[in-house]
Amino acid sequence: MPREYRTIQEVAGPLMLVQNVEGVTYNELGEIELSNGEVRRCKVLEVNGSNALVQLFDSSAGINLSSSKVRFLGHSLELAVSGDMLGRVFDGMGNPIDGGPAIIAEDRIDINGLPINPAARNYPSEFIQTGVSAIDGLNTLVRGQKLPIFSGSGLPHADLAAQIARQAKVRGNDQNFAVVFAAIGITFEEADFFITDFIKTGAIDRTVLFVNLASDPAIERISTPRMALTAAEYLAFEKNMHVLVILTDITNYAEALREVSAARKEVPGRRGYPGYLYTDLAGMYERAGRVLGREGSITMIPILTMPEDDKTHPIPDLTGYITEGQIILSRELYRKNVIPPIDVLPSLSRLKDKGIGEGKTREDHANTMNQLFASYARGKESKELMTILGEAALTEIDKKYAAFADAFEREYVSQGYETDRSIEQTLDLGWKLLGMLPKSELKRIKPEMIEQYYPAED
Repeated sequence: MPREYRTIQEVAGPLMLVQNVEGVTYNELGEIELSNGEVRRCKVLEVNGSNALVQLFDSSAGINLSSSKVRFLGHSLELAVSGDMLGRVFDGMGNPIDGGPAIIAEDRIDINGLPINPAARNYPSEFIQTGVSAIDGLNTLVRGQKLPIFSGSGLPHADLAAQIARQAKVRGNDQNFAVVFAAIGITFEEADFFITDFIKTGAIDRTVLFVNLASDPAIERISTPRMALTAAEYLAFEKNMHVLVILTDITNYAEALREVSAARKEVPGRRGYPGYLYTDLAGMYERAGRVLGREGSITMIPILTMPEDDKTHPIPDLTGYITEGQIILSRELYRKNVIPPIDVLPSLSRLKDKGIGEGKTREDHANTMNQLFASYARGKESKELMTILGEAALTEIDKKYAAFADAFEREYVSQGYETDRSIEQTLDLGWKLLGMLPKSELKRIKPEMIEQYYPAED
């Protein structure tokens, strides 16, 4: 029977100080019972001798210091897990909000899991098809990878996230593939968009959806991604599934972390974020990967909005250090109505070479990828020259590269949110565009592949 305390000393915003406690531990869950019988939940943030500082999950309004009681439950926040989670929608605390019954738990798991031990990691090496050409063809996602999407305020990262969640698959093993989608600090309209989209397209059947609204408490925002990762670990390592985890928006998570840190009067780090932001993000991101001797895997796509489109801001900066690349959305492409507006030149997947080639995608993938990058970069330079000097100053080959760059953005990158391209369709489209250039310009492709795949002249 948990011991009850009537020793609440102080309540300041979302924080509460309880004195003369015994055996209370960090992250332990607690309950506050008000004089009218209402029960609210809290979590231990700090223990100093016999004093415990707790954070409320609900409002502090109405808490009477003398008549309210606190009891600590002896365990931290847990998620009830089961194979029946697929197809369900939960709030940020793991409670069903889709009108269905509560989950009959096969297990209850502490959400504060640990990063995968580097010695136990298996190297990511298998291609995941997202159906988005700019990712599959040029910045390939590999099973077990962490590949963030860097967006900006007002850019359509929510549409891209929903598209990837709908279309992603491990080729040849689609039956054993699941998506865990965590929406962190979003508006009600965005939540309704995700839920409606997943139900309408049938993607909900293989998805576990966690929704935390902007109106929910900050402490819940901190728990939501951990809930999602706990569900993913269960499906991957207990049910042997290949799980894609999509977290949007990590910026809202970091803002909640800063809010809690400020309430605790901690010394701030860069731009007011806590000094442990790097450690906190790494502890989350590094829960993704493959484990030696286990069939399942966790692949992660964290999505974040860069404040003022600044890549040097602490959140994208630290995320870039921890993860294996980044997909960057461009405001310039969005203005040109390129959908999705993925800027392929600064984007990078550090593990793409491990997931492509014969037996994984196609033998010409690496060659065409390198040639498309090089040709698009040269085309962009030609367009800049055209802007400065005029079209008459360009050579004939420069004009072909400029036309290639326009066609590449219009046909290859801009595919819309409803088009699902196989990797073969993506590679064939790449060859069609390379057909705009003379064979002599394809210096990054082996001659035998040019003979086999270069489009025949009409």
